[in-house]
Amino acid sequence: MLASIERILITEEQIKEAVSRITKQLEEDYKDKKVLFVGLLKGSIAFMADIVKSYSLMCQIDFMDVSSYGSSTESSGTVNIIKDLSQSVEGKDVVIIEDIIDSGNTLSFIMQYLASKKANSVRICTLLNKPSRRKVDIAVDYIGYDIPDEFVVGYGLDYDEYYRNLPYVGVLKRSVYS
Repeated sequence: MLASIERILITEEQIKEAVSRITKQLEEDYKDKKVLFVGLLKGSIAFMADIVKSYSLMCQIDFMDVSSYGSSTESSGTVNIIKDLSQSVEGKDVVIIEDIIDSGNTLSFIMQYLASKKANSVRICTLLNKPSRRKVDIAVDYIGYDIPDEFVVGYGLDYDEYYRNLPYVGVLKRSVYS
């Protein structure tokens, strides 16, 4: 464990368990459909890769890069699309893959955006959920773990673009970002 990590919140094994549990549910829900997984860059890459690798049915993948944080630990509330999808979502069943849901502002924006592009359905899948921080009421369909209001990094989650490569989710020491 890195010295800048206060403690491990979700272990590598717990992540594998969540991926397995969520993938089984996705396969059940989309057994007769071709799903489009949309990963939100950059944080979702590890989680999405593991979901897609263990998903045994037909699927497509695409990515969006959206930002509301910059190098801050707090959302600005303004969502910017940096990279849009490379394909149409019209008539498709879309599952947004996210690393963590905090305020819900970004996901609310993206859900409305994809609905306006005539997606057949839009659902949300996240590894981590912080319900205590929610500012927007959104339905999260697939959740790995609900977590407390702590600043976490690892397994795709970053602070100022660092820590994404950790195989676990850890609580970052406050002294690193204060």
